[in-house]
Amino acid sequence: MRLQKYIALCGVTSRRKAEDLIVSGKVKVNNKIITELGTVVDPNKDKVRVSDKLISLETTKVYIMLNKPVGFVTTLKDEKNRRVVTDLIEGVEERIYPVGRLDADTTGLLILTNDGDLAYKLTHPKYEIQKRYIAIVEGVPNRFELEKFRNGLKIHGKLTAKAGIKISKRYEDESILDIIIHEGRNRQVKKMCEAINHPVKKLKRIAIGELELGGLNLGNWRYLEEEEIKYLKQL
Repeated sequence: MRLQKYIALCGVTSRRKAEDLIVSGKVKVNNKIITELGTVVDPNKDKVRVSDKLISLETTKVYIMLNKPVGFVTTLKDEKNRRVVTDLIEGVEERIYPVGRLDADTTGLLILTNDGDLAYKLTHPKYEIQKRYIAIVEGVPNRFELEKFRNGLKIHGKLTAKAGIKISKRYEDESILDIIIHEGRNRQVKKMCEAINHPVKKLKRIAIGELELGGLNLGNWRYLEEEEIKYLKQL
């Protein structure tokens, strides 16, 4: 098994973030630092340590939906000592981690799990999993700006994929937008709205694919139901 996949299946972090741990020299196999991503390990024989902690395969898979509030970051540790999303999850013994990211000032649907394969599928661009957001922005986009957004915008020299956008409500100096993207670039929705001159004032993710936040209260969490887990695995 590839080392990054083994780390993910142990519930340490997602496979993509596991690659960063390896490259940064924080992973040891049989007490030897490994920085090569192609490294293969035998789960039954090799001893793998991440940041000098011995890890092992998680036997119980956990799937949680959280309505993330403002002020929490989607990492397991934060160098600025900000609150992390796992602080909101109490009574869960398994090591879980957030799937993908939401900015500290973005609220809404966040999945936490120790299932590395599912986390990889939900975050890798090649699977094109749709994420739906409600954004309150400055001003009201015109038809030309909406078309630019839908057809893709150049951000940091790279064109975004086509996206969905429609105006839900209009006010004098702001509007509420319904936005769907399937990429996961850093702060993508905010940067796309800025690119059409309508900066985001508030942002909330309400769905991943057909999995919806529903009536889950801000700051609360629940275990996913069997049908929901099955749906995510079939995406």
